[in-house]
Amino acid sequence: MRTLLPCLVSWCVLVGLDARGEVSPEVQLSLQHLKPAERERAAKAMGPLDELPRYRVQLEVDPVAREAKGRVQVEVLAKDKPLTEVYLRLTPNAQGSRRVVLSDARLGREPIVLEQLEPTLYRHRLSEPVPPGAAAVLDVAVRAVVPKGEKSGGLFLAGGGKGPRGDHGAFSATEDFISLVGVVPQVPPLDDKGKPWAGPQGIGDLALYAPSHVLASITVPSGWVVHATGAAMGEVPERDGRMRYAFAAGAVRDFPVLVSKGYEAATATVNGVTVESHFAAGDREVGERVLKYATSALAEFERRLGPLPYTHFRVVEAPLTGGAGGMEFPGLITVSSSLYRGVEDPFSLVGDQVNVEQLKEVLEAFGPMGNAPFAQLSKTLERALEFTVAHEVAHQYFAGLVGSDPIQSPVVDESLAQYAALLYIEWKHGKAVAESVRREVLVSTYHMYRMSGGEDGRADRPVGAFDNETEYGALVYSKAPLLHHASRKLVGDTAFLQGLRSYVDTYRFKWTCKECFTQELAKASPSNAKALSRLRVRWWQEAHGDDDLGLPDLESVMGTLGAGSGLGVDALDPQAKELLETLLPSLLGQ
Repeated sequence: MRTLLPCLVSWCVLVGLDARGEVSPEVQLSLQHLKPAERERAAKAMGPLDELPRYRVQLEVDPVAREAKGRVQVEVLAKDKPLTEVYLRLTPNAQGSRRVVLSDARLGREPIVLEQLEPTLYRHRLSEPVPPGAAAVLDVAVRAVVPKGEKSGGLFLAGGGKGPRGDHGAFSATEDFISLVGVVPQVPPLDDKGKPWAGPQGIGDLALYAPSHVLASITVPSGWVVHATGAAMGEVPERDGRMRYAFAAGAVRDFPVLVSKGYEAATATVNGVTVESHFAAGDREVGERVLKYATSALAEFERRLGPLPYTHFRVVEAPLTGGAGGMEFPGLITVSSSLYRGVEDPFSLVGDQVNVEQLKEVLEAFGPMGNAPFAQLSKTLERALEFTVAHEVAHQYFAGLVGSDPIQSPVVDESLAQYAALLYIEWKHGKAVAESVRREVLVSTYHMYRMSGGEDGRADRPVGAFDNETEYGALVYSKAPLLHHASRKLVGDTAFLQGLRSYVDTYRFKWTCKECFTQELAKASPSNAKALSRLRVRWWQEAHGDDDLGLPDLESVMGTLGAGSGLGVDALDPQAKELLETLLPSLLGQ
């Protein structure tokens, strides 16, 4: 392995090299990340796997300096027409144009100039077009300075999202964790006019790319560990005491890089997939439960949606910010440290907002009833933890396998990931629990958004068209998934699940469209085709949330806030009940 690892990033590929024919050794390495049975399916969907874009990554990470530097080589094949220009996307620069700097760019061995068209977008115009069947190979130096991460906390209690836009900690550093999401420049998809898809907007996801192969070598100081997408190809100690980690990833739509210190791990296997849970040493009990939730969700989704194509799947605890519960990438997801800590100690979620010791004293003064809300909150957060893990695992299908534009059409993948998580709860815990979660996570969130002064509106719009994260969450994560619930009621469980499986099979490794899932449901239930289209328009393009979900009354609001803790309507004295009933209409803008 010591001699193999440098080779992962040092192959020289000449411009114009014929990429067709037998699969090259480096592509064979990347394909170790795909299950053997899935390689044929992938080739059927995308064509010869030797023709996918390739990335060769070599990085060195200095946690003390919060710096990462190295080189990235990008190989793009000209397929149906000559290649005249190559674009590169660097998502961290959306939050600061100099977070990641590219330099010493070369095409083959010739120096070239990269134009920076936007903070996150670079372009090189080729002096001579690359003919179909040949490849352009760009090699560029990368240097990243990672900002200090914000305080992670207030996950569900914050209810905010109206502050500055950001990346939820995707590119940030703490004392024991560095998230380098987006540090590898990648080729963005192009629209039908040859223009790159839009970059990150400070709300929602950052980017998604065409399936590609990646070979990566990442060096970190002793005591630090690298987590990335792909099959781990080995760990080799360097002479200076540092450790070099190598990964090979096949047919992935992104390549996240995370670095941690003091983390522990637990593993399990599901249908040939090695599932790893990585977590801070103090969070072992929760980390092991996260592993259980991830393996359970993956088993349920594989049974009904088809196999995950990858041999490895990682769940990594991360200090996410801005209220994010998790983030998804192909073959890897992160789950917020706030959830890990919150289920064990709900007081940790309000530690920055109140004096915890004083709060505990006040609650103790009320006896058993005083601690009831926080006792119930711990149970609610445990359910939220399982739901969050299931949501992120569902993203392996939507949009990890079934690709869609997360910037222009976030409703396509987010609504299905959210509803698939709800289906998992039903399959695992029964319909009664799933209905309770549907009301708590989807319906009540929309109600609370309306009570806070938010207006109903079109869910199907680009992320940049939302005013803030609160509006985005209420319409895309809460209202939009209920289209699938309404569609399921219309066509029945059998046709719905048949259409869902057909949707995954049809668009596996491809790009889907806004109407595509509705079309697959229509094939499964032809007599309901027109009604299904009307439902999609009603739930996604129009504003009928209040009609379809109802306005919250005092009982539903108190039920949501109390969450079974005894703080329902019956616990209120008559004067308090009358006051709240008087205030409720004004809170709803009536």
